[in-house]
Amino acid sequence: MPATSAVRRREFLKRGLAALAAPCVVPSSVLGKDGAVTPSEKILLGAMGIGGRGGYVFGCMLREPDVRCVAVCDVQRDRRERAKKMADGRNGDDKCAAYIDFREMFARPDIDAVLITTGCNWHGYGAILAAKAGKDAYCEKPCTKTIAESLELAAVFQRTGRVCQGGMQRRSVAHFVFAMNIIHTGKLGKLHTLHAHPGGMTVGMSGWAAAEPEPSKEDVDWDLYLGTAAWRPFNRGLLRSGWSCFEEGGGLVGAGVLPWGSHCVDLCQWAKQSDDTVPVEYHPPEGDRTLAVYADGVKLVIRGGGWLPNVGSCPMRAEGENGWLEVGDSGEIFVSNPEWLAARGAKSGGYPADSHVRDFLNCVKTRGLTKCNHVVTCNSHIACHAANIALFLKRKLTYDPKKNEFVGDDEANRLRGEALREPWRI
Repeated sequence: MPATSAVRRREFLKRGLAALAAPCVVPSSVLGKDGAVTPSEKILLGAMGIGGRGGYVFGCMLREPDVRCVAVCDVQRDRRERAKKMADGRNGDDKCAAYIDFREMFARPDIDAVLITTGCNWHGYGAILAAKAGKDAYCEKPCTKTIAESLELAAVFQRTGRVCQGGMQRRSVAHFVFAMNIIHTGKLGKLHTLHAHPGGMTVGMSGWAAAEPEPSKEDVDWDLYLGTAAWRPFNRGLLRSGWSCFEEGGGLVGAGVLPWGSHCVDLCQWAKQSDDTVPVEYHPPEGDRTLAVYADGVKLVIRGGGWLPNVGSCPMRAEGENGWLEVGDSGEIFVSNPEWLAARGAKSGGYPADSHVRDFLNCVKTRGLTKCNHVVTCNSHIACHAANIALFLKRKLTYDPKKNEFVGDDEANRLRGEALREPWRI
């Protein structure tokens, strides 16, 4: 061996040994010290459709220490850029990807879970496609557009084993939990009537808004915004229409009992412990109320007025043979027997989503069932859709929850689903 080669080899070995002997400094965050979550324990999140409500729930998720948002998606440039800025600010870097087309985000194998807070038109279908792509999904309400979509959502999440959390967050809010415990421990006795607030009772068919100049796809991808819905020309009013969307299912619009009912009817389903079924009779409206009846005779009254003062928004009422209870977002729990409230601690109110988000994230890790899992979400929404169809047709309907069809009513059965615009398929 030439002398120069031997010197180089000895120098290389000397430097290598010195490097091995030097202390290796590893950030405490990597080791999970000081309360930090190790990178391997982080849930990698993608967020789809970040507007007003979406921005709030997205913020709740970003505050959780075991979440890192790696991708956001929105068909509107301003919302897309705002969501990326939120994620980058929380992550401390600029690595969060921003997409127009959610399919690019869903195709990423590194993403564990997605938040879907688009307009109503995309909630259920987006969650179904997320599950098929191997993602767990937190889906804002109303979670589905039709009875058919509700059933498909439940079937896909059951088949794929993915975690679903419907955005009916009151199941995770302390004073609602306390109220339900009063009911479930039998203090009211056998229930005979439940009451839910609908938020609206008007149901109609989709209209055709005036055409306006269509923005570039970078600013607003109008075709993707429409998704499965029938094509119509661009109109900014439809783009910003909130939960009274241009189309909420089967061509029906005007909200009906669905958006708010997906909270309040869900509370009644929870109170009755009937998450695996729905009412079997749906009656036409009488003034500001309509009636549904369960197979065991328990009545579900969906009404706009007549609530106790100070109960707050999103109220429900349960009546049994031994008394009654009424509760809403104010945090007040009204009962026929004040002794039932003796064990209640400090009063709290409102309807924060933090605990509901945490329930979802915990189940992403444990693979357990969330409080508003796919079965809960499916049936609470079917009850609302069926009530809406009765409102629209203005006649009594009988629903078979085993066959998931209306008995002897072809017209009502046609409204259980809708045609999907090309190229979308379930």
